[in-house]
Amino acid sequence: MAKTVELLLTENIENLGIVGDVVDVKPGYARNYLVPLGYAVKPTEGAKKALAARRAEVERELAALRKELEQLVEKLEGFEVTLERSCNDQGWLYGSVTQHDISTALREAGFNRVSDRHIRIGAAIKRIDSYDIPVQLDKDLRTEIKLWVVADRELNLGRSEEEESAEGDGEGAEAAAPGAEPAPEAAGS
Repeated sequence: MAKTVELLLTENIENLGIVGDVVDVKPGYARNYLVPLGYAVKPTEGAKKALAARRAEVERELAALRKELEQLVEKLEGFEVTLERSCNDQGWLYGSVTQHDISTALREAGFNRVSDRHIRIGAAIKRIDSYDIPVQLDKDLRTEIKLWVVADRELNLGRSEEEESAEGDGEGAEAAAPGAEPAPEAAGS
């Protein structure tokens, strides 16, 4: 049995080719997906000639899209996004920030061509911090944006509940600050 099948694409298939390309694919992919859905046919001279005009049109569209994506990369260069999230006092988010959250924020900022799959983070973000987020619009069109994940309230970093209650009650106001020298004893006591 053949390890690959040669087909002529009648539609653009991402990561495979554009209209009019002759491609080699596995038989199952051809039999179960490409041929039944009309995305590919057997490569004959008549089929290639019939798709020549459509291929020229698609190439023009792809060139225009490429130019648009290059301009988008220039605009995204150095762009900063701030997302406000709920977290505990140590800065751990109660949820997480995902690719979808970042792409939604970019679309709200006017970058409508950016989708979830363009955002390249390894795992969901779970802490308050700043991050450099890669945005890859095409194989060779890549840039980074700055993501600021901030708390939705003021954090009590490094303060214990005892310190907070002492400040709130007014107790401990006489207590010396850590590292301060003790007050001199009154003479003659």
